[in-house]
Amino acid sequence: MTTKVHVKNNRWAEGSFPNTPEGEEVFTITKDRFDGAVSGFPDIAGKLDAFIDWDTDNFEASMKDADVLLTWNLPTENLRSVAPNLKWIHCIGAGVEHMLPMDWLPDGVTLTNNKGVHGAKAAEFGLMSVLMLHSHMPAIVTNQRNVVYDSLYCSPIAGKTLVVVGTGSLGGSAARKVGQLGVHVIGVNWHGKPVDGCDEVVTTDQLDTVLPRADYVLMATPDTPETRGLFDRRRLDLLKPAAGVINIGREAIMDYDALCDKLDEGSLAGAILDVFDPEPIAANSRLWATKNLIVTPHVSADDGDAYIPLTLDLFFKNMSLYLSGESLLNPIQPELGY
Repeated sequence: MTTKVHVKNNRWAEGSFPNTPEGEEVFTITKDRFDGAVSGFPDIAGKLDAFIDWDTDNFEASMKDADVLLTWNLPTENLRSVAPNLKWIHCIGAGVEHMLPMDWLPDGVTLTNNKGVHGAKAAEFGLMSVLMLHSHMPAIVTNQRNVVYDSLYCSPIAGKTLVVVGTGSLGGSAARKVGQLGVHVIGVNWHGKPVDGCDEVVTTDQLDTVLPRADYVLMATPDTPETRGLFDRRRLDLLKPAAGVINIGREAIMDYDALCDKLDEGSLAGAILDVFDPEPIAANSRLWATKNLIVTPHVSADDGDAYIPLTLDLFFKNMSLYLSGESLLNPIQPELGY
């Protein structure tokens, strides 16, 4: 008896996922990619029947007898009727805020995410961004745009303080990488437990106590009801004027208008933003013209060559557990949204 896997790919579209043709190439699970990855798991290779699809072209017809869904998003209305055999959905992203609220998730269906796939890339991007802020690169880029030649110097970064808000796979990986340079790393999370790579850890309700100490802040939290608006104007005002901000989490956690105000008035030194809503950014967005701000097009944590191979490696490890009746890796708690 085989397990049917419906693979739902998405054609690129502005404001959706993926939102560029390049993204479609990176995030598509082709038959060759699927077959190549499952060949590394000979114990399950002959037990799967995969249907590779696009958008909702054949969704309802295929899901009538599908056991597992591999996707970024899905039509959620009447899912139990559409997919009566469905037991497991794996989201190919780490963030699942686009699936909230999860009252559509049928009883007995497990939702998992891609936690861990992004760690290595996020660590390098976090390190690069902190070093760019330390080296005044946002200001240097602004000066270049304005044809200004101004020598902005810095010393080695050891001894500076980085506050990492969200110490999961993304934030934790970046903390470990940056800490290797002698930076004092303060982690902020909801539980306050020790985190590898962090010299200190405080709970989220203690965030205000550590922000004035920060030379740099790295935001790496998911978008949940608890994190939306977490970094508002009041908290931005707690930062010293020489501080810099990085966001690789989600736009909803930070007040971008307030951030732009502070950058333009010179009460914050620089920022690097990688996440936006919607994406791509509108042509008339003030983000494009804000001084000392570097915009990157949501590339902080996605490995262009290995994203799908890493995703499928995680998926097939979980598939082995699924077929054995064991608990899956990276289960999402619907009531929490992560």
